[in-house]
Amino acid sequence: MQELSSSTTPINKKYKAVIFDWDGTLMNSEARIVDTIQKAAKKLGLPVLSYDESKQIIGLSLENAILGLYPELTQSQAVAMSEAYSKCFLEESSVEMVPFDGAEALLLNLKQQGLKLAIATGKSRKGLNAVLDETGFGIYFDITRTPVESASKPNPLMLTQILDELSIDASEVIMIGDTTFDMEMALSLKMDRLALSHGVHQAEVLQSYNPVAILDSLHELNIWLMRHV
Repeated sequence: MQELSSSTTPINKKYKAVIFDWDGTLMNSEARIVDTIQKAAKKLGLPVLSYDESKQIIGLSLENAILGLYPELTQSQAVAMSEAYSKCFLEESSVEMVPFDGAEALLLNLKQQGLKLAIATGKSRKGLNAVLDETGFGIYFDITRTPVESASKPNPLMLTQILDELSIDASEVIMIGDTTFDMEMALSLKMDRLALSHGVHQAEVLQSYNPVAILDSLHELNIWLMRHV
C-alpha cells in the first residue's frame, strides 16, 4: 500500500463522488478477457498473441483494443474480430469471472455514506448491463458510461458526461482504476485518481500519473475512502 500526497491533494481531502473503472478494478475479469481475445483470434486465423500482450489493451473500447493488438486489420476484419469476441465472451468462454473480494461491501459502504457512484468503462453497453445484472451491482450506481454512448479511454468524455449528469465539479470526485487509460483521462481533467495494483497495469507504470494512492486490494481501498468521504 502506497499513499501519496501533494500540495494540490491534501491527505484529508473529502470527496462527494467516486467513479470506478470496471474490468480489473471491481471485476476480476482479466483472464476471461484474454481467453476471449485469443479464442476470437484463433477463429479468424489471426496470430494468437501472448497473455501479457493481450491484457495490455484491457480498458479500451473493443474497437480500439482490437486495432491496438492487430493494427494491420482492415475495417471488415476488425468488425469480424469484434463480433467473434463479443459472442465468445458472452456465450462460449468458460473462464471464471467474479468481483474482486470486498467489492460489494465497498459499494454498499460508500452508498451508506451518501456518495454518488459511477462507472466509466471500456466495456460495451450490452456487456456492462449483462454483468451488472448478473452481479446485482447495478443498484449501487447513479450513472454508468461506456464507449457506446461516449468515447473510448483515454479520452475523458465519459468523465465529463458523468460530471455533467451529477452536477458536480471534477475537484470533488476521485477516479479509481487499474490502467494507465484510467489515470490519463482523469489527469486530463485534473481529477484526483487512485490506482489499484491488482489489475492489468503494474504499479510502477501507474505511478507516473501521480495518483493520490496506489493500493493493493479493495479492502485497502475501503479503509482509504472512509478517511476521504
